Amino acid sequence: MLRPLAAFPQTGQLRLFLSAPMSYSDTLSTAAAFARYEALRHRMPVADFPEHSKPCSGLLELADQYDAFLLDSFGVLNIGERAIPGAAECLAELRRQGKRLIVLTNAASYTRTAAVERYRRLGFDFAQEEVVSSREVAAHRLEMVSPNARWGAIAASEDRFRDIDADVRHWDGHTDVDGFILLSSAEIDGATVSALETALRKKPRPVVVANPDLVAPRETGLSKEPGFFAHALADDLDIGPHFFGKPFANAFDDAFALLPGIPKSRMAMVGDTLHTDILGGRAAGVDTVLVEGFGLFAGEQVDPYIRQSNIIPDHRCYSIA
Repeated sequence: MLRPLAAFPQTGQLRLFLSAPMSYSDTLSTAAAFARYEALRHRMPVADFPEHSKPCSGLLELADQYDAFLLDSFGVLNIGERAIPGAAECLAELRRQGKRLIVLTNAASYTRTAAVERYRRLGFDFAQEEVVSSREVAAHRLEMVSPNARWGAIAASEDRFRDIDADVRHWDGHTDVDGFILLSSAEIDGATVSALETALRKKPRPVVVANPDLVAPRETGLSKEPGFFAHALADDLDIGPHFFGKPFANAFDDAFALLPGIPKSRMAMVGDTLHTDILGGRAAGVDTVLVEGFGLFAGEQVDPYIRQSNIIPDHRCYSIA
């Protein structure tokens, strides 16, 4: 049974979230994540949807309909550091059939080079030019948000930002910066979020969110991601964060640029989340495939969520394989 939206607090979000330690082991249920996504629809794109979805056995069944597949990562290719069974073999066969594959991911914790190396460890053979991450989508637009700014990053401790052509440094909670960029929630704790709230109350500045996801499927459950904290800040402080990544058009624009000559009618966005992959794909003008078995909806009956949100994918499958 879905959690009613009224049961999810709509005010004082930061105070609620700061009441317990936060990390990748601090997870949300599918119902709670879905309810939060629904409460945030006013910040998301608007899209049209088909009247109903068509079931399919996987992407190979759809190969005749599409020339290119945009692939979410978490919940479609992998769960945390584990590849989903059969996914690599499925993509290899699509390549043999001449299909174009683009990973379109909101994972902003690591560089594209590191992402490609990680995919290869998991058994996937993506080239660098086949990966579009929200990290790069945001990095390419920082000058548009605030020219020549000094950015304070909420990021993994090992991140050195060498791939970002801007003045970015780890924010220690005190250093004065011109804006903030949220790249990772790997090490976010209550003190970090409280310091960020205090800094923004004292001096409003741009907040760039390089991962709009609320949650990501990991071995431990659905971890809270940068979008989760950014939306809480927006609710409490009445600010307008700059979101880069799915479901927003900027991420799809960068993916489409890698697929010249392929009409949108011959592309499909493949993902596990209604409010990012499916909503974003339809808003961008492509068909969509919802993968139900390993990501946000693993172990859940998906129909009630589709009915409540009215976000309807073109196709539904348990796994891409």
